[in-house]
Amino acid sequence: MPLQDLTPELRTRLSRVERAVGAFVLLATLLLLTGFVYYLRHTAERKGWFIPKVSYYTYLHTGHGLKAGDPVKLMGFDVGEITRVEAMPPFEEYDVFVEFRVKSPYYGYLWTDSKVKVAAADFLGGRYLEVTKGVSGKATVREENQNLLLLADAGKGLYEPVAKQKHYGLEAVESPAVTDQLQAMVAKVEAALPGILGITNRVNDVLTSATIAITNLDATVLGARPVLTNLAVITSQLRDPRGSLGEWLIPTNINRQVQTTLTSANTTIVTANTNMVEIAAVLKRTLEDSAQITSNLNAQVQANSLILNKISALVIHSDELMQGLKRNWLLKSSFTGVTNEPVKSIVVPAIGGGK
Repeated sequence: MPLQDLTPELRTRLSRVERAVGAFVLLATLLLLTGFVYYLRHTAERKGWFIPKVSYYTYLHTGHGLKAGDPVKLMGFDVGEITRVEAMPPFEEYDVFVEFRVKSPYYGYLWTDSKVKVAAADFLGGRYLEVTKGVSGKATVREENQNLLLLADAGKGLYEPVAKQKHYGLEAVESPAVTDQLQAMVAKVEAALPGILGITNRVNDVLTSATIAITNLDATVLGARPVLTNLAVITSQLRDPRGSLGEWLIPTNINRQVQTTLTSANTTIVTANTNMVEIAAVLKRTLEDSAQITSNLNAQVQANSLILNKISALVIHSDELMQGLKRNWLLKSSFTGVTNEPVKSIVVPAIGGGK
């Protein structure tokens, strides 16, 4: 039906519906645009599109396990991502060029002495990059007027396709992938396997020899069992309280005589000990009496200091008397023809004593 054939009331209602539909479509479009902008902003914040970044590069011998988009770690944190992994031209020292970016503020940890470690991520050959914190070098980036400035030698040594870009090169510390290490280990095991098999064969021979020796030892033990039985009987006799071994060495009669002799010797020793004690006591008393006599004599001598002088004079006078009797004509014949010279006195007179 043409619009001109509608009544004014229907036309009014239709215009109202059209305005409502237009407003709904406009509102839906605004909501869609708002959601899209929110999604873009959230994605940008999550991926760090608006965060300042600095490009670095390194050289590796192999790009195995590395690809663009893989994270770059620093002290356990994701601080950036790999942006490029390319093969180097032929006849170069290194084989693979790896470019990565580090976001703010983590590039402030990267100094001139920082390294790029290539570590194994899993047992399937995956690897990742980990940059180390600088210790004694200089900062690779500085900020001036809200602009990031690399050092003057940034990009030095880059090959031609990226030489005009601003990069800073870090030395890589590349360790073999886990698969390569396992492969090398398997190769070593394969190389050592013949020796291991030889050792197992030798061990088997040794075990066989040991089994034969144990069998022979069992036979020897069975043969030595009567000897062990006799030895047990002998040792039981030796443990007899009567002393079987003593009876073998010393018969019973000799043992009794020895005991009697030892008893007599013990009695004699006891008696001698008693007599020695008595003799010692008597000797002690004798010595005490002698000491008393000599003490009294010493006291008498000290009391009679002139007795020696008197005795000396008496001896001299007696000698003179005898010499006179020898010269007397009446008594001369009673003595021999030869007379001795007068004996000189050996006693020294005391001071003040007479002759």
